[in-house]
Amino acid sequence: MDKFWRWVVNEAEEPVVRILYLEGYIAESSWFDDDVTPKQFKTELYGSGQEAGDIIVKIHSPGGDCFAAAQIYNMLMEYPGKVSIHVDGLAASAASVIAMAGDEVCVSPLSVIMVHNPAMFIAGEAADLQVGINLLSEVKESIINAYQNKTGLTRTKISHMMDAETWMSAHKAIELKFADRILYEAAPMEMVDQGFIFDQLTVTNTLLKKLPKLKAKMSGLAENKKIKEDGQQLDGVCQQPQKPIETSEHPDTETNVLQIPIVQLEKRLNLIKNWR
Repeated sequence: MDKFWRWVVNEAEEPVVRILYLEGYIAESSWFDDDVTPKQFKTELYGSGQEAGDIIVKIHSPGGDCFAAAQIYNMLMEYPGKVSIHVDGLAASAASVIAMAGDEVCVSPLSVIMVHNPAMFIAGEAADLQVGINLLSEVKESIINAYQNKTGLTRTKISHMMDAETWMSAHKAIELKFADRILYEAAPMEMVDQGFIFDQLTVTNTLLKKLPKLKAKMSGLAENKKIKEDGQQLDGVCQQPQKPIETSEHPDTETNVLQIPIVQLEKRLNLIKNWR
């Protein structure tokens, strides 16, 4: 069988990075009755037999044999090192199943993931056709297991996506959780460690703590204003009367008048804090 995979080892990196390329059609001949190819793949996966390190799996494939995809998926899931999947261009059909085996699934901004129902050629009498239908139904259920394990979507939703032959761009794959992040994009602002990220409850509590000081400050300003006005009235015996400073009709309640907006703010903050 022609190999549809190849390994590249970058020894310049520390630690050494091993990259597995899955390119083209996955297993042009079925793995169903093939004992040699799966063993060869597993031997190369584990390398020299030393402690297995992290690997990167780069996928660009239209799909292929679902049984080959199943075995490769299992091998990657059982691999002791970290498996990072990079969808370079296309991960369709069986290739999308293999992609679900990554500890982290990364997609190129230009990549596409496609899921659809399994298919096979069937010939024979009605009983033979029914056997084929039953086989396809069970294979579909097994494929749904891999998608659901990765995405957490319901089996019904995944089944409908497969029925419709769903093509996903990089952002759609992230949204539906078939992938974890997009390659080459800058980290989102909330992921940058700047120490300025707070949730709503933290902001609300902080503002509530500041209100008592604000109340005291407003009370002090009102008291100083009243003392100033009283002093102007006493000086009025020997000075020309000055235009009085406009104030409320009830000076004794001016402190409360100034604090009304603060009281209203406090009520609103408490509503926000206690809302569920």
